[in-house]
Amino acid sequence: MQKIVDFEKCSGCYACFNACPKNCISMKPDEEGFLYPEIDNEKCIDCGICQRVCPVLTKYKGYPKGNAYACINKSDETRKLSSSGGIFALLAEHIISQDGVVFGAAFDNDLNVCHMGIRDIDELKKLQGSKYVQSKIGDTYKQAREYLEAGMKVLFSGTPCQISGLLTFLGKDYENLVCQDIVCHGVPSPLVWKEYLKFIENQIGAKAKKVTFRDKSYGWKRYFVRLDFDKEKKYTQPFNRNLFMKGFLENLYLRPSCYDCHSKSLERQSDITLADFWGIEKIHPEFFDNKGTSLVLENSEKGRQLINAISSKMHHKKVDIDSALKFNPSAYRSACIPKNRKRFMKLLCAVSFKKAIKQNVNNNFIKRCTNLIKRFLLKVIK
Repeated sequence: MQKIVDFEKCSGCYACFNACPKNCISMKPDEEGFLYPEIDNEKCIDCGICQRVCPVLTKYKGYPKGNAYACINKSDETRKLSSSGGIFALLAEHIISQDGVVFGAAFDNDLNVCHMGIRDIDELKKLQGSKYVQSKIGDTYKQAREYLEAGMKVLFSGTPCQISGLLTFLGKDYENLVCQDIVCHGVPSPLVWKEYLKFIENQIGAKAKKVTFRDKSYGWKRYFVRLDFDKEKKYTQPFNRNLFMKGFLENLYLRPSCYDCHSKSLERQSDITLADFWGIEKIHPEFFDNKGTSLVLENSEKGRQLINAISSKMHHKKVDIDSALKFNPSAYRSACIPKNRKRFMKLLCAVSFKKAIKQNVNNNFIKRCTNLIKRFLLKVIK
């Protein structure tokens, strides 16, 4: 079978899947649940397009380091539904108001994470909020190209590697395209997510129908994981006590390419980068109210124009980018691979999810998180 790129380097961006002229590439899960391209040799004509569009091989050049801003959406309601400051919603609303289309990650009915395009403001909630699972791009690159060729404005939101895949797939610049990425810690395995869901559904005795990874009911800095189930049952837990988030924060089940990410750089390929502005209370305390503040990186002229277009709907302040990113090193540094990652993956389907996590997380880390949450709750009580 023709090889596209080394297994451990492939980010599963779907560029080859979308570009193949014979539709002979399918995305198949490996034993860890991550999707990789598989080529049907009987259909393959050895055209080499899959390798030409692979962002790992192409090395698409990014923009020079630009300006950075602390931003807060003036709508408290929108900010409450958002992971940080609610800026993605403003970007999306602006594009949709110009009869454009917005692509982003959403949960399907079975709580799988998939990319989709929307043209209606009423659908925006589907794309809001963090999804700590790698999303399936599907054929959204091809859909985006069709809209772009028709002259419509397109906002494509995704991880840095997904933006890289889109740009190499398109192969040319489109003035009506705005790319927005995030500061990405790494993408967890969809298989691990499904195993966690099975575990928690057995515990609750009902099927999960909605998940909020970043519920800010008790504040932005100490967010909760919330799941809603059938039979009106609900589950909430602080992020640092939630089993799935414990493993994620210790890098236990990130995609292999995340440990040496080809898209980590301060020279971003997107027009705009969004992130939580961790450390804002130390740099600009006037922008901290524990409801969420966004760090916004303005990477290109198109990004600057779009940020200016939504500026009246947000509180914003220009900040020093190097100072801001000291608290968010995931912008330029790959996650470290834990020594017990393989052991966890072997245990995943052999024992309970809880047991697999507890046998492979750092107990000192757990104690630190527990002490932090205790101090937080004491402050709330006082």
